[in-house]
Amino acid sequence: MTGVFGMGHGGMTDPVPAAAAIQAKEDRDSINNGSVAVETKVGLGKGVHQPLRSASYPTTHRLRRPQRLPPSQILSRPMVFSPSSPVSKPPRSVFESIYAFAPNRDTLGGTAYFIVEKDSQGRAQNLLVDTPPWDETTRQFLAEQGGVRWLAITHRTALGKAAALQKHLGCEVVIQEQEAYLLPDTPKTTFHRSLSLTPHLEVLWTPGYSPGSACVYYGCYGGVLFSGRHLLPNRQGHPEPLRFSKTFHWPRHLCQVEALRTRFSPETLAHLCPAANTGFLRGQRTIDNAYAQLQALDLDALRAAPALL
Repeated sequence: MTGVFGMGHGGMTDPVPAAAAIQAKEDRDSINNGSVAVETKVGLGKGVHQPLRSASYPTTHRLRRPQRLPPSQILSRPMVFSPSSPVSKPPRSVFESIYAFAPNRDTLGGTAYFIVEKDSQGRAQNLLVDTPPWDETTRQFLAEQGGVRWLAITHRTALGKAAALQKHLGCEVVIQEQEAYLLPDTPKTTFHRSLSLTPHLEVLWTPGYSPGSACVYYGCYGGVLFSGRHLLPNRQGHPEPLRFSKTFHWPRHLCQVEALRTRFSPETLAHLCPAANTGFLRGQRTIDNAYAQLQALDLDALRAAPALL
């Protein structure tokens, strides 16, 4: 008997080769249509293929390659860049001639200040106390105020981008001599114990937090002391020397606090402007009644104070 099944040995028909031939033709059609993958099965005859039936990919699903845009379309699409760092907030007024900058991430969240001063001939003698965030907001503000004559550094943590700032503004960097090496290629003026900049401005060496820590005294508004990290507000907003694990010399730090108490009086020291922890001031721009608060400090108790962090 002849037909689709063919003849086997001994006159018996063998349906496997014929059925396999039909199945192989169906599989070839499926392969040519790109709808399924195939693998060779052993035991169904030589060269017999069975389609792979996957539960997750039905036989009607076709895999497509991702579409690629031609170079002309890629180049014509606009490219959007985000700034490397957010723009800081504008400085806020503390007094008529004093401004406080937003915290600077380059100085561990430190607060820098700007003092507007003029000489007897009306020329700008403006002073920056520590480095503010160095961005377009700061550059525009300083330009509107007539530039910067001096940049006074109160401690090594406040350096930030001092070198770039000095190069852009052409100002004179004032730093205590023991920390001048931190700005090797920057023009600077060093001092030992104190340095008078104007009749109202003086830089004072107050070591303790670091070897070259300093404060800036401004003899207006009843006397304003920019205390750097020498005196900071505690959680109650009161000024206090705070001991940290990186404090250079704690006993010397306390000796300099005593020296400030001796140097000033209620008539010459009314306000403190700290370089950090300003959030503890709870909206106040300065620490007021500064001289009385310094006199209230218990330095004997502070000598045994543990380091905070």
